[in-house]
Amino acid sequence: MRARLRSKRPLGDEVRFLKMWFESPRLTGAISPSGRFLARAMARAVGPVDDGLVVELGPGTGPVTRALIERGLAAEQLVLVEYESAFCRLLTQRFPGVRVLQGDAFALARTLADLSDRPICAIVSSLPLLNQPLARRTALIEDAFALMSPGGVFVQFTYGLASPIPRPAGTGRFVAQASAPVWLNLPPARVWTYRSDPNALAPAPLLSRLRESADRMGEEWVGKAEAAGRLLRTRKAKLGARVRARAKDVIEEARRAKPLDIFRNRPPRE
Repeated sequence: MRARLRSKRPLGDEVRFLKMWFESPRLTGAISPSGRFLARAMARAVGPVDDGLVVELGPGTGPVTRALIERGLAAEQLVLVEYESAFCRLLTQRFPGVRVLQGDAFALARTLADLSDRPICAIVSSLPLLNQPLARRTALIEDAFALMSPGGVFVQFTYGLASPIPRPAGTGRFVAQASAPVWLNLPPARVWTYRSDPNALAPAPLLSRLRESADRMGEEWVGKAEAAGRLLRTRKAKLGARVRARAKDVIEEARRAKPLDIFRNRPPRE
């Protein structure tokens, strides 16, 4: 018999999430864990799982994990992929029997290499995809479907209005469907489900492939420009700090030297 899980979210989870958000906002994406209504909506989107594994990406403190277990998923069917070591320790303590892997969700083939002998029925993601360039988002869902068994589903929530996987990237390959807004989550969010397009038997037309390639290149160049801008601002800040420190040293040296100079230049007594 499974142990009953507490439904209330511990206040400490908010503090942990806020701390992680300050340390790495691009990776954490949100300043608080998903609310229970959003977590339940994501668990419902997975649907019934009779056999196989459900992989959760970016579980954080485990609100979606809890919702999946409460819907009847056995602990041994769950695999959690978490990047932060502090969250990994917390998840291991909070959900006995659930497998926790510390690794990079954007390198799924390597992170899930040990699971190649078991079918993966669903992948549930709480990753902040909108913080990532298009090429990385597209590669993630492609890797996910390459690892899942036929009929697998990829579940992702977003605070944005549009699909976190842009439609041009999934044209002819994935079918996307959005839930109604989860208004009781703060901020409100939607749950998107992606499934393989059953009609995608032929390769995408040349124009679609060229458009997708151009989109990826554009996203990559934007990412490079942002990285160059951050590097320039960092170097400018360091240079400014060194200049201010040197100026302070010069002023201090001048203050210390001034009384001595007056004493040295004083005319001798008669």
